[in-house]
Amino acid sequence: MTTSLELGRIFGIRIGINWSWIVVFALIAWTLAVGVFPSTNPGFSDGAYIAMAIVAAAAFFASLLLHELGHAFQARREGMEIEGITLWLFGGVAKFKGMFPSAGAEFRIAIAGPLVSLALGALFSLGAWAVSTTDAVDAVVAWLGYINLTLLVFNMLPALPLDGGRVLRSALWHFRGDFRSATRGAARLGRGFGLLLVAGGIFLFVFQGAFSGAWLAFIGWFLLQAATAEDRYAMVSESLGGVRVRDLMTREPVTVPASMSIARFMDEIAWSRRYTTYPVVDGGRVVGLLAFRCVAEVPRSEWELRLVRECMIPRERVPVFDEDDAAVDALAELSESELNRGIVLEDEELTGIVSITDLARALEIGMPGRRVGRAA
Repeated sequence: MTTSLELGRIFGIRIGINWSWIVVFALIAWTLAVGVFPSTNPGFSDGAYIAMAIVAAAAFFASLLLHELGHAFQARREGMEIEGITLWLFGGVAKFKGMFPSAGAEFRIAIAGPLVSLALGALFSLGAWAVSTTDAVDAVVAWLGYINLTLLVFNMLPALPLDGGRVLRSALWHFRGDFRSATRGAARLGRGFGLLLVAGGIFLFVFQGAFSGAWLAFIGWFLLQAATAEDRYAMVSESLGGVRVRDLMTREPVTVPASMSIARFMDEIAWSRRYTTYPVVDGGRVVGLLAFRCVAEVPRSEWELRLVRECMIPRERVPVFDEDDAAVDALAELSESELNRGIVLEDEELTGIVSITDLARALEIGMPGRRVGRAA
């Protein structure tokens, strides 16, 4: 999932938001302001309802962030590397690097988020009941208690990729001793729940005119897609088990100086060593990637005037790997990248370049642990 905006870090964990989060935030705030709060707490002004809705929506997404931090902190305790947390259309997702070390570890990581939601739901509900404040504050706090408990119930459905599905998979993994088989079973149940939600949502929308049915069907469609993706990822992980980036990368790739003109690049490098992508170096340090398609967009009349650094993709947008990184993790990152290529560094020194084509070829010919070719 591509993060549109990085908000910062919490205890070293990157926090970002996807553009879809803005849409959902606005939709939730609008629903609360025009539907929920006027119905449960009549008598306030429109401005008051809008203020209540914005505060409630912001607190809800803070609750989602705490839910995902629960997963992330537990994963860190289990020795897993955390790539970051992204808030998006359906709430949030904590992204980990590598496979779960054991069934018990996956269970503890999966259950940590729902436990946070349970604590928040109980805290807000108890606060709304026991603490006497203004009606507006009580309404917001009560809704936060309700929505966190609702989130808890939904997340505990035994369907991948929901937390309940991960709990189920960890149990199947523990008893069967086979992660792939456990994933297949949990994903099958996830697709079943997805189909039920799609069917139920369509029924509500078509026959009862309930707009919530459209949301229900959309969530069901998401479960269908995500469960299938989980199953596919497990299959790929099994196929690439034990394979590292070093086994697939192209060593000693052709590099291009950042200060070289496009004309010199075409005359001295491109015509004799034709690749689709070239690492760009400046003072011995990799500063970006030069994609040949970017060069093709430069008018020939400007080749003498334009430098490679003006056309390259800066390093900040380029996936960076270590030789010891698992191939399946590299595949996941490259699949989300616009480049489909990344550089391999060892102590900031370029040692190779790896492409999604290299990884796909490894899957096709099934040669785990062996070098399967070179491509740039």
